[in-house]
Amino acid sequence: ATATSSQGLALMWEMLHIAAGTRLPIVMPLVNRALSAPLNIHGDHSDGMGARDTGWIQFYSENAQEAYDNTIQAFRIAEHLDIRLPAMVCMDGFIVSHSIERVEYIDDADVKNFVGKFEAVNPLLDLDNPKSYGPLILTDLYHEYKRAQHEVMTKVPGVVLEIAAEFEKMTGRNYGLFETYRLEDAEIAVVVMSSAAGTTKDIIDQYRDKGVKVGLLKPRMFRPFPFQEVADALKHVKAIAVLDRADSFGGYGPLYSEITGAAMSMNTKPAMINKIFGLGGRDYLPDQAEYVLDELAEIAKTGKVKTIKEYIGVRE
Repeated sequence: ATATSSQGLALMWEMLHIAAGTRLPIVMPLVNRALSAPLNIHGDHSDGMGARDTGWIQFYSENAQEAYDNTIQAFRIAEHLDIRLPAMVCMDGFIVSHSIERVEYIDDADVKNFVGKFEAVNPLLDLDNPKSYGPLILTDLYHEYKRAQHEVMTKVPGVVLEIAAEFEKMTGRNYGLFETYRLEDAEIAVVVMSSAAGTTKDIIDQYRDKGVKVGLLKPRMFRPFPFQEVADALKHVKAIAVLDRADSFGGYGPLYSEITGAAMSMNTKPAMINKIFGLGGRDYLPDQAEYVLDELAEIAKTGKVKTIKEYIGVRE
């Protein structure tokens, strides 16, 4: 295991691909912080989203409890003999990493028993069975090798749910591929990851009290992305706002792109908008959530989207 953040992750970008390509089951907590330039030490998802296609499993955590629980489960998932892939456990810089909140710890003995003993596969130090790692692979096999990486990724969701079920038996805390909040009968929905989900839930409660049928979907596992499961959870809503705490300059936000991909399998596709928020640690405030919900309600009523991508909380 190791841990990193922001420029430290960027400095070792080459190693991310090598760790995934050589099937090393590393667990790496990633404290999500902005990337330079300009220089900034505060939280957004630029680092994690920049690494989303390196072949690592990615989990995003709303709070310290989720970061703790996700890290424990990540060891079992990464080391599973059907997976053997590295995993990032992401949490918002400063908002989660430097805050004090209550966390229910698990006894060390129970954690060790849950994680189990590490089983080395094809260890380099086995002198009786010499191995070669990272050899040159040219056009005759490289394409097939990369397809094999994708095929392993398709097995991850099932293992995540399997491990989550065991974790729930031990702790009573339930985890899936994503979390839904008041989504069952919702007509409009917000999709947002990590700590901003908490603020959004509070505003959703207020709007529910006013009779607005709004819900939330919070992805937990971002890579591999559970396209069909997300589509099934959102297929009944009329309008969706996807909030990204990272930008894709010249394109839509990373999370928005995944949700639009999921929506392709829906028979009736909802109207969708993309909001970029909280870059460089800019606070995500209740009035921003209210702005998004008001716009969603209007879209659901009229069926008209004025602007797909918009930056919220920006000083003009």
